[in-house]
Formats: sequence, C-alpha cells, structure tokens
Amino acid sequence: MLLIDRDDAAGATTWLESERELAAAAWAIVSDGALAELTVAESEVVDAAAEITESGTTELLSGIEQGSDPLGDAFVRLRSPKQRRPLGAVYTPPGIVEAMVGWVASREQPARIVDPGAGSGRFLLQAGRVFPDASLVAVELDPLAALLCRANLTAAELDDRSTVMVEDYREANLGSCDGVTAFVGNPPYVRHHQIESRWKRWLTSTAASRDLPVSALSGLHIHFFLATLLAAQPGDIGAFITSAEWLDVNYGKLLRGMLTDGLGGESVHVVAPEVLAFEDAATTASVTCFQIGSEARSVKMRRVANASDLADLSKGRRVSKQRLIQEKRWSPLLSPVPPPPEGFVELGELCRVHRGAVTGANATWITTANDPQLPARTLFPSVTKARELFDASDDVLSSLHSLRAVIDLPADLSELDEDDRALVKRFLRFAEHNGAHSSYVARHRNPWWSVGLRSAAPILATYMARRPPAFVRNLAGARHVNVAHGIYPRDPLSDDALDTLAASLRSSVSVAQGRTYAGGLTKFEPSEMERIPVPNPALLVEM
Repeated sequence: MLLIDRDDAAGATTWLESERELAAAAWAIVSDGALAELTVAESEVVDAAAEITESGTTELLSGIEQGSDPLGDAFVRLRSPKQRRPLGAVYTPPGIVEAMVGWVASREQPARIVDPGAGSGRFLLQAGRVFPDASLVAVELDPLAALLCRANLTAAELDDRSTVMVEDYREANLGSCDGVTAFVGNPPYVRHHQIESRWKRWLTSTAASRDLPVSALSGLHIHFFLATLLAAQPGDIGAFITSAEWLDVNYGKLLRGMLTDGLGGESVHVVAPEVLAFEDAATTASVTCFQIGSEARSVKMRRVANASDLADLSKGRRVSKQRLIQEKRWSPLLSPVPPPPEGFVELGELCRVHRGAVTGANATWITTANDPQLPARTLFPSVTKARELFDASDDVLSSLHSLRAVIDLPADLSELDEDDRALVKRFLRFAEHNGAHSSYVARHRNPWWSVGLRSAAPILATYMARRPPAFVRNLAGARHVNVAHGIYPRDPLSDDALDTLAASLRSSVSVAQGRTYAGGLTKFEPSEMERIPVPNPALLVEM
C-alpha cells in the first residue's frame, strides 16, 4: 500500500503531515481495542506507518469523543480529490449524515447497520450513538480508510459491536440478521469506464435475472444499489446519498426500475444542482430512502434549495409508482410544472430544435476560416465552441470574423471544377492518412467525407453547462457543430419576433428544466428544449 507523503498531500494543514503519520495515529487507537485484528492489506499500511506521539493521539481521541471526525478530515486533506477519485471516495458532511440516520430512526429501531463504502465510518459513528443496541458493519475497500474506520469506532467505544470488512461490497457476505438491517451511507461514485469488465457483466446478468432494465454504462453507485437489493431481506430499510444524474440518464433506468420493483422506493430528495452538497466535489446530490419489498403505491419526491433542507427527510410530494414507471425522466416530477401563462405555447410548436453536426474528427474537419488548401465554397464559418455563444456581445452573433470553419464537402465531387476538385482530393488523401474516414461517424454517413452541416439557424443555443443555456441571435449566419443546438422556426418569423423569442428564452429558462449530471453539468436535449414555454406568435409581435 503506497502512502502519500506531505509533498503530494494537497495542502494538509494539521499536525498530521503525511498518510504515514495518519496510519500510525489510527493504529495507536485501534491496537488495544476489539477491532485490532487487521486484514493483510491493513497490516501493510501499518507496517509503512511513521512514529506518532502520545499527545497527538490524545488530541484525536478528544475530537472523536466530541462527535467530530479528525481522522477522516485529515484523510481528505492529505489525499486530493483527484487521488481519491478512482475509488469514488467523497466524504459526507455531518449534517447530511445526521439527517439520514435520523430518517432511519424515524422508521425503525434496526438490529444492524450496514454502511457500504464506509470510509472513515461517519455514518456508523452516528448510527452507533442513535442505536445503542445495533451491530455496526462497515464495508470498505481502501485499507487506509478501513483502518481509520476501526480507529473511530474504537475511540467512540463502539468496537465491541462493530465489524470492518475490507473488500468489495459486491462480494461481501453480510450474513443473516435477526431483525431489521438498515443500509445507510454514501456509495462510491465511479464512472463506468473505470469499472472492470467482469463487474459490468455481473451487473447486466444479475439485473437481467430479475427482469430489471440495465445498462453497462452504469456508475458504481448503481452497482451498490443492486448489491443492496441482493443482500437485503423484506422489511430492511436504507438511505443512500449519491449523485442525482440517475434520475434522468439512460443508465439510471436500472435504479429507477429497482425503486418501483423490489427496492421499495420511499422518497427521493434532490439538492438544487447549483448547490455543492460536498465541499470538495463538484457533483449533484440526492438522498434516496427505501424499504425493501414495500408495496406503497407512491414515492415522495422533492427538490431542496440547500443541503441544510435535507434535515427532514419525511417531506415531499407524492408521485404514484405507476407514473414513475411510465416516465423516462424523473427530474420533471420533482416539482409540478405549472401550465404556461396565457398566450404561451411550447417552443416546439413554433420551432424545431436540432443539434449541430458531428464531424467525427474535429482536428480534420475544422480549420481556419480562409484555409488556402481548400476551395472557399467548402469552408463554412461555424460555432465550434460553446464559449463563442456565452461570450457573444449583447447575446448577438453579428460577425463571422473570429470563427473557425467546418470543411463540408459536396457528396458529389463532380460538382467541383477541376482546380477545386484537385484541392479536395489532396485533402481527402490527408484525411484518410489521419484515419478520418474510419471514425464511427464517418463509417455511418454516405459518403464519408460529407459532414452535412445544417443551414444557419436564426437562434443558436448552448445545451450543456453549469448554468442555463445561452440563446444567441445568429445575425451573422454562422453554421454550428454539436456544441450547440439550432432553433429553426416552423413558419417564418420576423427579425423582431425572433429577437423577442430569444430574449424570452434567456429570461425564463432555468437549469431545472434540463437534466443534471454528476459533475453539476445540466444538459438540454432537443426534445427538452422544445418543451420550454414561450410567447405565441401574436404575443411575440405584441411584445
């Protein structure tokens, strides 16, 4: 086990100046307690530990006894978010921990608490105080974090009823329990491309065996929900905090399916995407409460403006499970959508929204506006970066001067005169040499060299950011690639009406109308943008 020294420690500020010292401090607490029998991986951490003073250990014990987590705080300081990301280690603020354990207490007096991905044991420490008779089970893959968890449980005098399992939660054998088990914690968030193929196969085959919809692109937190369903018994309960993107994205269909069939969804509480629930992670957050096998016909759902609003997890408006089953996206159900004001219609009634062209190889197909190596007729000044719309002066794109060009060749090269055709053929040899003809996109268009730009849209819109979209009047007639959507009127609209339409969109659209991903990015698919209420044509003229 490689322990990180202070030089690589992302700004540790306490007297614990390295992970070696942190491991030593934890072992000094654990060594005389009931959790002193370590795994091989933890023993390797202890073997690499530094010397520690007794006074330092006394300070740590005092902090733990007062209800804080100095060991976990030091771990977060010493190991940067980038270093913790492969295992999805994001530590939960105390207020949210208290709220989630409080929800469990409002429902049951469990005989056992299980925390998957326990980290330093914050949930178990709180649960141990609230439930004096419950056994405590931590499952944690990182041996240093597991050692910290042992130390916290020992210092809090909870070690005699605690178990720390240093293994993958999906493989953990939790055994049986005479009574209700409460699963509570913060399952690790790891994106699918960092998950081993064997675990993706486990996910798809296990879900399929239960007739649950599944995508191999699921993040690790979805794996943990499924593992919980497998380990739990009817009547067990749980509360997990995760990113909120599962409510809307395709891979989230597995969790949405479990909550309406088997996992027993009780409530979903989503923190507004512009609020950071975790101090060191730019991610969305939602708390999902469930009771295994519940036959309740509805789930409480709500959006909260601040993480502090999670203090009471009993709140929310009821949404029938039948409706949840029918909906592909759940975010719109968090708040009832009021009917549009009088004189307003959905944008889709006035305009079509089309995403920009996908080149398949931007380095090949995007060039300077006046590239002398290609015929001018094949160069189309285009918006190729979202920043070009965000930075547009007065929300108007009035010049092509600063834009790069997309190379869009005619499908039939015989349309070109002899000189232009010679330039294009030389370019195509260059493109093939760079593999542009073999990209996924190129292989699925005919012919492969024709990007197929749409005509210039009178309004261009960004569709993914940590803020509402920019709606920009395209007076310059720029084309666009897939960094933006184009808004095309179904029937002609005057310039004044288009100006008013763009201004209305800028003033009324919020991130709540899109789908928000774990990193806090909100995305608007064309169909979602088309559902935005806007003034009807007569009102546009009047305005």
